[in-house]
Amino acid sequence: MTDRKPPGVSFESWVDRQIREAAERGEFERLPGYGKPLAAIDAPYDELWWIREKMHREGFAALPPALALRKEAEDALEAAQAAPSERQARAILTEINEKIRAALRRPPPGPPLRLTAFDVDAVLRTRRERRAG
Repeated sequence: MTDRKPPGVSFESWVDRQIREAAERGEFERLPGYGKPLAAIDAPYDELWWIREKMHREGFAALPPALALRKEAEDALEAAQAAPSERQARAILTEINEKIRAALRRPPPGPPLRLTAFDVDAVLRTRRERRAG
C-alpha cells in the first residue's frame, strides 16, 4: 500500500477503499492465522503481550532462576516416577541433583531456593512401591 491519499477525499473513505480493494484481491487470505479465532480475545488487556509471546517462542523463562529450578525439580521427580526403567529414573534424579547442588553452592538471584538434593534411593523405593501396589 504505497498510494497516497488523494486530495479532497476524506481519510476514512480512502482507508476503507484501500481495505476493500485489498480484501477483493485476497491479500488478507495469505496472512498467518487466517480463518482461525483470535487468541485470548476475552483475556484482559496486557500491554506486554508481545514480549511474553516472544519469550515463549524463544524458550526464555519468565521465572527467576531459583523458581525455575524448583519447577525443574518437580518435573524431574514426576519424570523419574514415570520413567520406564529404574536406570532411567536414577539418571534423571542424578542430573537434577547436580543442578540443585550447584545452586546450593552458589545461590541464584531471586527468592530463596528452598531445595535439597533428592534421596535417589528413597525416591526409587517409593517408585517401586507405587508400581507394585
